[in-house]
Amino acid sequence: MGKKDKKSKTAEQKARTAAKQEKKAAQKEKKGKSKEAADSDPEDIDLEAVRAEYERKQAQFLEVTESACEPPSPRSSATLLGSPSNSKELLLFGGEYFNGALATFFNDLFVYLIDKDEWRRVTSPNSPLPRSGHAWTRSVAGDVYLFGGEFSSPKQGTFYHYNDFWKLNPSTREWTRIESKKGPPARSGHRMTFFKHYIILFGGFQDTSQQTKYLQDLWVYDSHDFAWFNPGLPPATQKPDPRSSFSIHPHEAGAALYGGYSRVKATASAGKQTKGGVQSLRSVLKPVVHQDTWFLRVTPPAQGAPSGTPPGIRWERRKKPVNSPNPARAGVTQTYHKGRGIAFGGVHDVEESEEGMESEFFDTLLAWNIERNRFFQLTLRRPRTAAKRQVDDRSTKKGRGKLDEEELLRNLAALEAKGSVEATATPVAQDHDPSDDTPKKPVKPTLFTMPHPRFNAQLAVQDDILYIFGGTYEHRDREYTFDEMWAIDLGKLDGVQEVYKRELEDWHGSEDGSNNSASGGEDDSEDEETDGEAPMGVPLPFSECQTVPESKDTSVSNPSDVVDTENPDTVVADSRPHPRPFESLRDFFARTSSMWQDVVLNDVRKADQLSSQSIKELRKVAFDRAETMWWDCREEITALEDEQEEAGIGEVLSMADRTHDVGNTGRRR
Repeated sequence: MGKKDKKSKTAEQKARTAAKQEKKAAQKEKKGKSKEAADSDPEDIDLEAVRAEYERKQAQFLEVTESACEPPSPRSSATLLGSPSNSKELLLFGGEYFNGALATFFNDLFVYLIDKDEWRRVTSPNSPLPRSGHAWTRSVAGDVYLFGGEFSSPKQGTFYHYNDFWKLNPSTREWTRIESKKGPPARSGHRMTFFKHYIILFGGFQDTSQQTKYLQDLWVYDSHDFAWFNPGLPPATQKPDPRSSFSIHPHEAGAALYGGYSRVKATASAGKQTKGGVQSLRSVLKPVVHQDTWFLRVTPPAQGAPSGTPPGIRWERRKKPVNSPNPARAGVTQTYHKGRGIAFGGVHDVEESEEGMESEFFDTLLAWNIERNRFFQLTLRRPRTAAKRQVDDRSTKKGRGKLDEEELLRNLAALEAKGSVEATATPVAQDHDPSDDTPKKPVKPTLFTMPHPRFNAQLAVQDDILYIFGGTYEHRDREYTFDEMWAIDLGKLDGVQEVYKRELEDWHGSEDGSNNSASGGEDDSEDEETDGEAPMGVPLPFSECQTVPESKDTSVSNPSDVVDTENPDTVVADSRPHPRPFESLRDFFARTSSMWQDVVLNDVRKADQLSSQSIKELRKVAFDRAETMWWDCREEITALEDEQEEAGIGEVLSMADRTHDVGNTGRRR
């Protein structure tokens, strides 16, 4: 479902609007010349002059300032990141908003203070100009690097792609532009990650008014030598196809890439036959949703190598991931967390009819285990009740006796007060203490269903909490840019916490024959709490707004992505300690600390590094290993916990861990 006047701002939306734009071309020609003059966007608009005006206004700020503000206005194609310098902060930059008529681009830097639930807006005399579709990543040193993006005229008749490179100090909020003689060409829709002191950039696209060119070039920035280099790969070397909107994550040996979107040339019937009865063909661009995975192996230069020596680079194709999202979907965004890529949302085009694309939108939360190349679906779980502990206490003789004694005392107290047992069980309201009338923050609602289906949401993880900002949803010719942010505890998955949520802005474009408008939402206010509503109160058919179940169809969108998955990698026995159901990370390390330290000591002895590390450092390495294992097994352990809870089993205790009453298994005397 496309938009009438809007040029596509991302590669995914461009393909999905192409069919409908062709159909509406004839209708546009019927409009009056005066109407065309009023609605047209001059192709010869001077974007350089517009950007110069932004620079002039920005220069009026004499220093970096930070002030309290309301949450950011709705926007798409922005970037969200957990601050590398403060585990209680999130950083948000840039983006654009399209209201159906005009596009607005932003260069605001927002800081969200998690503990205080407050937003800060940062102004600076030296910051990147307004843009969307850019990419940024943190570095090992704690800085944030940003490259590229796009900017357009208000009606998106002309586009401009950036090729500037910036570094942000997240502590001081200061931007620094990095000048280099040789660097990546301008682009948007690319992705960036880091490895040691290198910044890795791949892919993206360049959009002109006539065509879109997808890229597959790889660039590496050395933050020590302050230089870009483009690794030269042999022509016969395998490498990912050109694409944008993919996911790339850091790895201890390089980086891992999954998925993406592109359009490839194909032939289709022109609908006409020649005199000989031969069907005529025409060249079209076919959208492709990639589902392949690649590993980028980076080998740092040997010790003693001259300064400026680039690392060794090699692409390695991996098998298709197990349990990959099905059907294939575009607009799925991922963020990195503890060796996993956390993915949310997406859209799948299911049918192309005379009226345009019909699409399914998703609200599925997935975890891609990078090392095992396997997807797991993350489902929300209601918090465990306190009665569970009571059941566990009754499982032992000592616990049953204590509970029976407490119940007897309650009954005696009830009889002495000439009351009933039931009356004493009723909690008594405590007297109100005026000293407790301190202002408290309003309690934010917690949902046990995922946020509304969407694509291209911005994700970030900070302190094991996933934050979902914005995103886009389409209904008929109307585009909804969500004005909200949600938080999910990835360790507990005990609901979706609302950070903020506001009503959507009015839409100024066409509704494609729809009689519903923003003002029509008042009539449907009574249905706002139902699961089957569209944003802004626009009613949707039931099939359009429910979560789309995962299909069992094994077909793929891209033939090149077909890889043998019948014979998975050989499973190697792992002798390292594993977590148990209902066991927290703290309890897991307390139980297995000595075993992990033995594992670390064995590795250190093999590497002959024992003399260079203290006992405290070895214990820190052991905890990091245990934490990695705990998160690596999180999805399987969660599934076991759910199965045991359904069977009425609480926490599982090992007889080997019991340090008391061992051997006292005789009869009571």
